[in-house]
Amino acid sequence: MKRTIKFGIFGLGRGSSFYKAILANNGEIVAVCDREESKLEEAKKHLGGDVATYRSFDDFIEHKGLEAVFLCNNFNQHTPFAIRALQKNIHVLSECTSNGTMAEGVALVRAAEKSKAIYMLSENYPFMKFNKEMHRVYQGGSLGKVLYAEGEYNHPIDSYDNKTVKELRPYAKHWRNYLPRTYYITHSLAPLMYITGAFPVRVTAMPVYEPFEPDSLCGIAVADRAAIVTCLNNDDSVFRVTGCAAFGAHENSYRVCGTRGQIENIRGEDKVLLRYNKWHTPEGAVPHSSYIPEWNDPDEALIKKAGHGGGDFLVIREFFEAIREGKPPVFDVYFATTMASVGILAHRSLLEKGVPYDIPDFRKEEDRVKYENDHISPFWGADGSEPTIRCCSNPDFKPDPEKLANYERILSEVE
Repeated sequence: MKRTIKFGIFGLGRGSSFYKAILANNGEIVAVCDREESKLEEAKKHLGGDVATYRSFDDFIEHKGLEAVFLCNNFNQHTPFAIRALQKNIHVLSECTSNGTMAEGVALVRAAEKSKAIYMLSENYPFMKFNKEMHRVYQGGSLGKVLYAEGEYNHPIDSYDNKTVKELRPYAKHWRNYLPRTYYITHSLAPLMYITGAFPVRVTAMPVYEPFEPDSLCGIAVADRAAIVTCLNNDDSVFRVTGCAAFGAHENSYRVCGTRGQIENIRGEDKVLLRYNKWHTPEGAVPHSSYIPEWNDPDEALIKKAGHGGGDFLVIREFFEAIREGKPPVFDVYFATTMASVGILAHRSLLEKGVPYDIPDFRKEEDRVKYENDHISPFWGADGSEPTIRCCSNPDFKPDPEKLANYERILSEVE
């Protein structure tokens, strides 16, 4: 029987969607924290009256017996809470991105190295079935060494669907309205790093600029539809990724090209396309095959019930196994802060018309020192402080007071 992990969730908007995956992995949710009382009441309905509920993180983190926390608060505000948990030797699973600034990345790594607890990024897309299959094939060696790979996370929404806009961006200065297209990099980049083991060391980026309809609520501060990010990696391979894009049709697609062959998922499908040059085709294989891979996993039934193609179950399992076995997780603090650095520095490249930036290695103190005071951010601070770098590639595109007031007015009328 697997040891039970006493688990707490901070932020129930996204966090509540993991209840089943946590319980199925023998986690016990002993405490939850959210500023909205209604979400805490819903948690009691799902988890039982014994679960402790908190409105304050200060109280939540002091919950007796808490072993691990799941940070599901705002995208760009995880680091201070992760550091506080690590300082108390409480394991941390962080949703989406590890740090919103370069200085936070430095502070997070330093805290993780001092802590007895484990830090892991809750990145679920590498655990989708087709990406796990590409990992299996690539690590098997038949494709040779990776030379080039592509990753696209394309997630457009109906710009006139005000109900969805209100759910995702409930006020004008919400982080999603100021999110540079490079920052939400994990869903396009992490699968490629997971499949190949390559880490970016240099980045450059270009915008895909096209304002949304002027009478819609989308794009009040960011008119870029995507960022085309190119990474040179530590094994001399090259990745091309999109960050979070909004062009064409919704899809997640990945392609890995090696010295002996290539593998990709067919756009918008779980099906994998595996191809070799005829002179490199492994013995007993065929040069060209397309197939839907099998899970071949003892938890297949539970995986199939989980969100994001099973990734929501598998990311919890990976985290719990790391705790139980005392081993580094796949998406550790160095993996996480490397991706965050790519997103942050790619945006600076984009604003400078493609000027390349070196990606720091936060294992090295000399690289940390370079960024320990770099607090540049495109987001509004929790204390009301203004952004310190623009979030859109076009310097003339910016929200004016009238547009922000109109946003708030329209959302107030949406039921």
